[in-house]
Amino acid sequence: MADPIIIAVPKGRILGEALPLLARAGIVPEAAFADEDSRALRFATSDPDIALIRVRAFDVATFVAHGAAQLGIVGSDVLMEFDYSELYAPVDLGIGRCRISVAEPAAMAAQDDPRGWSHVRVATKYPHLTKAHFAARGVQAECVKLNGAMELAPLLGLAPRIVDLVSSGRTLKENGLVEVEVIAEVTSRLIVNRAAFKTQAGVVPLVDAFRKAVA
Repeated sequence: MADPIIIAVPKGRILGEALPLLARAGIVPEAAFADEDSRALRFATSDPDIALIRVRAFDVATFVAHGAAQLGIVGSDVLMEFDYSELYAPVDLGIGRCRISVAEPAAMAAQDDPRGWSHVRVATKYPHLTKAHFAARGVQAECVKLNGAMELAPLLGLAPRIVDLVSSGRTLKENGLVEVEVIAEVTSRLIVNRAAFKTQAGVVPLVDAFRKAVA
């Protein structure tokens, strides 16, 4: 029996939005998959030829790029940050909608004009994307790499501004920050390992199933 096709799905907010989409594509995972408290990482589905793994969002692209998973669901922010030549991103799934924004303390924003920046120091988990964005505007960006708790950086003097994902903006508001610039709109994409797309039976029909599920 051939090994099952592995689909990597991110933990967290996107997981809940991905479940109906998976179902429309004909993939129903075992009940534990939706349980955020479950310590399991690999899950069977209604199709014995398809299994799911649940990993951190940034790791989805790594698993698929290196062929450990054949397909994955990942935000376009990850694809903008890491230029994986091994990946196709053939379907915009239309879930996980948010944006990558620059934010700063409200008191600073009241006297600030992003159009006048020549140098910025920001805390972010997107240093490549951030530097590229500001370089295109002729602004030098000094990035402090953080993987979480970004909102603490201005509060504790690590960096006066942050670049991070924003959905409702509630977390920013609760920490006294406001958006001053949107870098990019973000949605989740279906990604596919290029080699698997060309050589592994069952991958192309799955891509078609996701495309129909979105439509």
